[in-house]
Order: sequence, then C-alpha cells, then structure tokens
Amino acid sequence: MNDIFKAMNDPVRREILTMLRKSDMTAGDIAANFEMTAPSISHHLDKLKRAGLVSTVKQGQFVLYSINTTIIDDLLQYILQFK
Repeated sequence: MNDIFKAMNDPVRREILTMLRKSDMTAGDIAANFEMTAPSISHHLDKLKRAGLVSTVKQGQFVLYSINTTIIDDLLQYILQFK
C-alpha cells in the first residue's frame, strides 16, 4: 500500500492516471500532454507500474499503458475501511 501512496503523491502521476482512465495510451501519447522530457515521463510510468497502478501490453514496437482497476478497487476498499 505504501508504494501506491508514494506513486500517487506526485501530481504528474495523478494526471497520467486520469488520462489512462479515459483510454489506454502509449508513452508517446502520454508525453505529448506534458512539457517534460521522455525520460522523465518514463520515470513516472515506471513508478506507476512498480506500484501496480498501471499495466502494459506490447503492441508491435509500442507499449500500451492502461490503468489497473483491480489495484484501484483494492485502494478504495482500504480507504473505506476507515470511514
């Protein structure tokens, strides 16, 4: 759970999750929405992937990123236990 909260602590990563909620995207598609270098975007995507918040599927030469709704559901259950 700590890795999830650490990953979500960054506003760029939260924005990436918001974009992925709408549709799956490649790293290039994601990067086009930010004014930062490709390695910086890759770093953010790696943090999200390590936390289990996104999953990847290779499609030809591209990697498609999608939000991992199972982890999001687990996170919500965790938070709701304190209600």
